[in-house]
Amino acid sequence: MRSVARALVSRGDAADILYRAGIEQLGRTRIATYRARAHLLYGEWLRREGRRLEAREQLQIANGVLTAMGADAFAERAARELLATGQRARRRTVETLGQLTMREAEIAYLARDGHTNKEIGSRLFISGRTVEYHLHKVYSKLGIASRRQLHRVVLPGAVQPPRPFTLAAPSVALPFR
Repeated sequence: MRSVARALVSRGDAADILYRAGIEQLGRTRIATYRARAHLLYGEWLRREGRRLEAREQLQIANGVLTAMGADAFAERAARELLATGQRARRRTVETLGQLTMREAEIAYLARDGHTNKEIGSRLFISGRTVEYHLHKVYSKLGIASRRQLHRVVLPGAVQPPRPFTLAAPSVALPFR
C-alpha cells in the first residue's frame, strides 16, 4: 500500500513503477479491496497519461472485483473511467440480475444466522443502514419479504462470513525488562 500512496504523488516512470509494485505487493495479500482500489487508481492515472489501452485493462480488473464485492461507488467510478477510455463497462444482464453479489450473500448469510443489522455492520465495517440497503436488495432478488424467510431460501453462492481477526501468539518468548 505504501507504494500506491507514493505513486499518487509521483510522476512519469516513477509513478508507473510504484503503481505496479503496489499492485504486486497487494497481490500477495488477502486484501482484495485495496488491490482493486490500486487497479482503479493505476487505471485512472494511465488514462490521464493518455495510455488508454493499458488503462482499460486495469479498470476492467477493478470494475469486476469491485462489482463482485458490492463496492458500488468504486465500481461506478471504474465504469466512468472505462467510458472515458472509450469502452463501456459490462452491465448486469437479465440472467444475472437475480444473482446475489458477494456482499449481498455475505450479509444474507449473517442475517439468516440471527445477527442484527448492527452486528453485521460492525463485523463487515459498514453501517447498519448499508446492511439494511443490501438486505432489501437480497429480499427482492430472492422473492422474499423479510429476514425471517431467509432460512427457507437456499442462498446461491453464499459466502462464509469473515473470521474475526486475531493475532497469533509469538512462537518465541521475548524477554521484557
